[in-house]
Amino acid sequence: MKSFLSQLVGRLDLDSGSTRVGLVTYSSNVGSGFNLSTHSSVSSVQSAISSLVYSWGTTDTAGALAYVRTTMLTSAAGDRSNVPNVVVVLTDGRSDNANATLASINEAWIVIKAAI
Repeated sequence: MKSFLSQLVGRLDLDSGSTRVGLVTYSSNVGSGFNLSTHSSVSSVQSAISSLVYSWGTTDTAGALAYVRTTMLTSAAGDRSNVPNVVVVLTDGRSDNANATLASINEAWIVIKAAI
């Protein structure tokens, strides 16, 4: 997963400042990560990705999406109101609560790309 993320980030235009990346890990709870304004270069994001640690637990996708919506997609965390947000969810399992996950998606009008 880290290799995939690192390769994906390597294809983004982060160094010019036109693209920002935030990341959050989750299982039973929201874990580590970084906000949209934390890193401004590909190498910095790739370094942060390499230091991620897998969190064991259940798959609270609804909780993770709620965290992204209320904490990460804010101007204080580096969100820009004039730039569309894209949220990519990578998971190792099914959401613990599919209905809550769908509600969280619908509430924020988030476009989700899911990969397993």
